[in-house]
Amino acid sequence: MSKENRSSRLSDRAGLRGSAQPTTSQSKEVTFLVGIDLRQRRRKEPQKAKDAAAVLDSTSQSSKPDSPGAEYPLKAAELSESASEAKAGKKEPSFSAQDSMAELRELSLSAGAEVAGEFLQVRDKADPATLIGRGKLEELSATAQSAGAGLIIFDHELTPSQQRNIEDAVEARVIDRTQLILDIFARHARTREGQLQVELAQLEYLLPRLTGRGLQMSQLGGGIGTRGPGETQLETDRRKIHRRIRTVQQQLENVRRTRAQQRQRRESVPVATIALVGYTNAGKSTLFNTLTKAGVLESSKLFATLDPTIRAVTLPSKRKILLSDTVGFIRNLPHTLVTSFRATLEEVQRAALLLHVSDVTQTHARSQETQVERVLEELEAGNKPQIRVLNKTDLLPTAIREKLRDDAGTVHVSSKTGAGIDRLLERMDEYLTGDPLRRVRLRVPQHEGKALALIEARTRILGRKYRDGSVELDIQAAQSVLAKLEKFEI
Repeated sequence: MSKENRSSRLSDRAGLRGSAQPTTSQSKEVTFLVGIDLRQRRRKEPQKAKDAAAVLDSTSQSSKPDSPGAEYPLKAAELSESASEAKAGKKEPSFSAQDSMAELRELSLSAGAEVAGEFLQVRDKADPATLIGRGKLEELSATAQSAGAGLIIFDHELTPSQQRNIEDAVEARVIDRTQLILDIFARHARTREGQLQVELAQLEYLLPRLTGRGLQMSQLGGGIGTRGPGETQLETDRRKIHRRIRTVQQQLENVRRTRAQQRQRRESVPVATIALVGYTNAGKSTLFNTLTKAGVLESSKLFATLDPTIRAVTLPSKRKILLSDTVGFIRNLPHTLVTSFRATLEEVQRAALLLHVSDVTQTHARSQETQVERVLEELEAGNKPQIRVLNKTDLLPTAIREKLRDDAGTVHVSSKTGAGIDRLLERMDEYLTGDPLRRVRLRVPQHEGKALALIEARTRILGRKYRDGSVELDIQAAQSVLAKLEKFEI
């Protein structure tokens, strides 16, 4: 590949072809997926190691049953214990190389790619120049060309030099997992805030990768006549990107200031905020719609939700809370994304309670929960009260579903059928302590229509008697509501 062609494709490699704008092209890009299984990290399973070195055909992979409800891999007892074990650190779950490749395949499909094939290599350690080694690189080049793949995606973060070396060898565009996630975020961002956050992450990712372009354009041989324009061009590009980063950061700071003002107004009224968190595609948006009837986008694609949504929910005690739907997390979530989406994820930091949503049909649900916990720790929200919501129970076999048992910190639900939603609402009521519930008896004259209307709308009525022109009520309500009814207490 010529240096000119390599330089002209810099923006393509960096994932900035459309900045943060959704791609409108209808044609799917043919891609080839590449993974690396480092021997000291993988599980000691000889058969898997033997199978890992093979080139996998995408058609054979797609023919495998994807329906997780067909055969649930965990016992009911293991399912109920998974959340507590992951949090307590009794078992340190990890993704296998095959699990990681399956996730990369789902990410590629979410980005609109057509996966032509997969390649997974077992190595003692990564090659510093090309990651997978020269011999396998030649094999990859021939296999990808025969499959007609114009794009190769690595399930591993590539250094700028590795990316250039691999592109030169395979004569195709090469991106890594981080760039793929950035591209998906760019496609799905709809609001101006979401687009700014994605653009900031893309710019920060591109900045260290400008060096290659400067080296290609410069003549750094030393001596007179070798100080070409490439070095100047590199510095110019860096200044432009730094200037744009500062502009985007300022705009996001304005967004954060506006959010802080809105949050301050909300917090002046005793209304708690509960945030949904969890691995991507765990069913958070479906659960959000079930609880709020908001009608936000529900999709099986990864990262379908980027822009936060907040809606009011009335709990069984008649207390009102605000429920926030947030972006899903994923294994090895790029740090630039966590930083860029900090304005959005502040809702998680300020929430009184977190609903940690997990997909019970996933074989590596424990590992996904651990990944979410790590991101929460990075957001300094790891110690917040949490309810583990094990979702998609409708996909489990009946025999397994009947053995599921909730506990103090875990609720099994189906966002699609509504099973377990009432129990979840009750548990949310129990966890909130900011505006505590209290049970009292009231005697309200029947002519006090305003007070009776408030009682009907904002309290749980446990008993009612009519006596001598008054109504005697046994109620349970939040302290903020009872303060308005204090004069009627018996």
